[in-house]
Amino acid sequence: MLGGMIKPPTFGKSNQRTNKDGFRAGVYLGFLAWTLMAWPAAVAGAESEVLPPAPAGKEWVVVWQDEFEGNVLNEEKWNRLGDWKRRDGYWVKEDAYLNGKGQLVLRTRKDGERYTCGAVNTKGKFERAFGYYVARCKLPRQPGHWPAFWLMGDGVGKVGDEGRDGTEIDIIEVPWRDGRLTVNLHWDGYGKDHKSAGHKFQIPEVMEGWHSFGLLWTEAEYMFYVDGREVWRSSAGGVCRAPLFLKLTEEIGTWAGKIEEAALPDYFEVDYVRVYEAR
Repeated sequence: MLGGMIKPPTFGKSNQRTNKDGFRAGVYLGFLAWTLMAWPAAVAGAESEVLPPAPAGKEWVVVWQDEFEGNVLNEEKWNRLGDWKRRDGYWVKEDAYLNGKGQLVLRTRKDGERYTCGAVNTKGKFERAFGYYVARCKLPRQPGHWPAFWLMGDGVGKVGDEGRDGTEIDIIEVPWRDGRLTVNLHWDGYGKDHKSAGHKFQIPEVMEGWHSFGLLWTEAEYMFYVDGREVWRSSAGGVCRAPLFLKLTEEIGTWAGKIEEAALPDYFEVDYVRVYEAR
């Protein structure tokens, strides 16, 4: 990475010792010294989380996080889902694992005649209302399945108080492979009373490398972010007041195209998940 960003001056092949050569060498040494001093700060800045402004007089404090260090998923924080049918495939526990390099991997694969994928949630282990929720992810490339980072709770099935007693909050869903993304809200169950609101947008560069997807959830509204930039805000459903749990999932279905055309396995990788509270 350093070599790709910083290219020292190119010197000619002349063996003559001239004042011009000496000047060039001095410039190069000065440039190199400046680079070595500046580099740690640049790296630190690149790795820091871009947070929305905190309320006046308060600051963001991490209240829950997983950096996915080690080789085994922390099951004091997460439930691995499966083995059971899910849409056009199956959620299978072994398709959710740590890669030993600091990331959670949700794998999509073909297992005999069936297609399987990974999913985890924090139900019964971490549930809360309000705050800033963010995950840094690398998206899969093959069709037929889609990654999602979302919040869910039992109250989503209740009818009568709009979404205030429970809302499914889809912080990000990526069923397409051309940079189109979608964020959504669902409440009043999934039957005849179901209501929803959402937004589709396009950021082509998210298909390459790592990107963060965040939600700022206040008592007044929801604000959605990609790489620290707001992409949508809404107060649809009256804004949920009930605690929700986190979900990181893969789903197999035709919304994302034909899984039969996918070169599998394919991977949804998550570098970290963090939850902040304003104090």
